[in-house]
Amino acid sequence: MTEKEKELPPYKQIYEILRQHIHDEVYREGELLPSEHELSTIHKVTRPTVRKALDRLQNEGYIAKQQGKGSIIKGVPKGIGILSLRGTTSAVGQSNLETRIVCPPEARAWSEAFGFPLTKTEQEVGCIYFERLRMMNGKPVFFDITMLPNINLPRFTRRKLENKSLFDILRKNFQIEAIGGEQNILAITADEKLQQHFQVTPGHPVVQLNRKLETTRFGFHIYSQVFCNTAEFSLYGTF
Repeated sequence: MTEKEKELPPYKQIYEILRQHIHDEVYREGELLPSEHELSTIHKVTRPTVRKALDRLQNEGYIAKQQGKGSIIKGVPKGIGILSLRGTTSAVGQSNLETRIVCPPEARAWSEAFGFPLTKTEQEVGCIYFERLRMMNGKPVFFDITMLPNINLPRFTRRKLENKSLFDILRKNFQIEAIGGEQNILAITADEKLQQHFQVTPGHPVVQLNRKLETTRFGFHIYSQVFCNTAEFSLYGTF
């Protein structure tokens, strides 16, 4: 466990450990997690703490609780999940999804955020801006532009984002989690930039999502504009 993870509340520490074990297939689909009593003994925490960690794993689709049996492993959630707060990397799995950095993280001034109003503070501190192209089984599926308020994100511009989940980075290193948000969905045709990224012809239909996500850090929002080439994939998820 890293020093950052040790700073997390106990239930989040347990959640991170079990979540990683599921990703690493220490526990495989169809198998049972240790019981609440066993987990509380192993990790030296109370059963309510363990239960809170398990509830989160269940809500995110990693496990299913069955009365009289325990917590059954469902595995890493499958599917694109771009509408889900889990984000694409954690929803699809690293083996199927490749992330290419088009524009690495850099500090910029900003005047707008994909149609969402900015606070005075956000305008004053500027943003960290980056662009990514997501490949699903070798085919370009998502092109996204993300802007984060440049507030207490030390050395973020030095981070390597290739094949990494932004939500995992923010959660593990900065204790920032997405908890809800709003989005506007548009049907557009690919412009020259999108034609190049998606390797499609003029007039190709593309889904555009403008998103503003609320987080556990007061006043900190995640702004993104996501373009989806979904001819072979469906989108799902909830806010």
